[in-house]
Amino acid sequence: MASGTTASSPPANLKRIVAASLIGTTIEWYDFFLYASAAALVFNKLFFPDSDPLVGTLLSFLTYAVGFAARPLGALVFGHYGDRLGRKKLLVLSLLMMGGATFAIGLLPTHATIGTAAPVLLTVLRLVQGFALGGEWGGAVLLVSEHGDARRRGFWASWPQTGAPAGQLLATGVLSLLTATLSDDAFADWGWRIPFLLSGLLVLVGLWVRLSVDESPLFKAALAAAEQRKAATGAVEKMPLLAVLRDHWRDILVAMGARMAENISYYVITAFILVYATTSAGLSKQTALNAVLIGSAVHFAVIPAWGALSDRIGRRPVYLVGAVGVGLWMFPFFALIDSKSFGSLLLAVTVGLILHGAMYAPQAAFFSEMFATRMRYSGASIGAQFSSVAAGAPAPLIATALLSDYDSATPIALYVIAAALLTVVAVVCAKETRSRDLADVAPETPAPVRADV
Repeated sequence: MASGTTASSPPANLKRIVAASLIGTTIEWYDFFLYASAAALVFNKLFFPDSDPLVGTLLSFLTYAVGFAARPLGALVFGHYGDRLGRKKLLVLSLLMMGGATFAIGLLPTHATIGTAAPVLLTVLRLVQGFALGGEWGGAVLLVSEHGDARRRGFWASWPQTGAPAGQLLATGVLSLLTATLSDDAFADWGWRIPFLLSGLLVLVGLWVRLSVDESPLFKAALAAAEQRKAATGAVEKMPLLAVLRDHWRDILVAMGARMAENISYYVITAFILVYATTSAGLSKQTALNAVLIGSAVHFAVIPAWGALSDRIGRRPVYLVGAVGVGLWMFPFFALIDSKSFGSLLLAVTVGLILHGAMYAPQAAFFSEMFATRMRYSGASIGAQFSSVAAGAPAPLIATALLSDYDSATPIALYVIAAALLTVVAVVCAKETRSRDLADVAPETPAPVRADV
């Protein structure tokens, strides 16, 4: 039996592992996306009230971008200790940090109460969110990848990826419900705090599930082998960070390039759209939230399907479909929003998220298969999170600035198309990883998955 699965990991156990990763990533992304939506809707007025409305939105998105700046640091720290101590312990810690920061935002006084200290405290809490999320993603997808059936790794590993649309769905759903039932004044006064405070309850549920699962069997085997080598020869392993930068720097660059179109397009479609639809297209924020809500539900449903397809035809072909598709969709995307109807807006968002899913679904298995076990958490996290500083972090900022300067969606569409071209180049330069055995010490020379998996 290949090491992609073990006799101690029957389907029921694998499903529990998947559920634990999915619930945890859903909560983490709920917290992260909740901030993004609130930044677009109310934070400009609550924390930057002296600014011009569009400038206030830019400043609000700047605090949102700060969270991305902390993600690489989270990737380094969590990756190092995740490769040294295990995936499970670090996943529990990331969930506690993210949930605590989000709950604290719900209690935070606004500018009207404590002045400039309010945006400063908001920025600090956003940094904690970003640090936690930087360590969350790698551990969640690895816990599934290293437990799962090697023949269906793309499918199973794509389930933690559905935590992003599930978190978006949950965050947008709660905000949509509140904006539909509360007046604008009530929502701005106290209603916006409710979804942040709900995070405390969600974290308790996530901890209960995550504490019930086992550590990755591949990690435990690799750790035992390292200890045996140390006892026999006295050899001490290099730090995972140094080892991955030395042995896998090409794979890190590929992962970073692959993330550009995926990351930028997602935040344009789900976060910046709340600005564009309400300011340029003249639609209500409720209409925009509803479109993102429905689109996120479709996104959730298609990700496992794209993951399963990557098991059949490979990670690269599916990823390329998404990158090329998103690039081609950008001009129709904005044209549909400009038609100012809910149906057109919904079509724009839904198709965009379906195409995004073709990149996001195989990403978990694709990145996991690039790195050896004892440096996999570091490698996957660094490749995924360092790119977010140049991609997802400034995406709403850049899009909002382009809209302010040119009063047109054309430069924004070209911005996303340029990112898509970069991703296409990165994926074309990558090696196909679908048949790699995750137990291989040197994944650059893959061994085929055995038929008795």
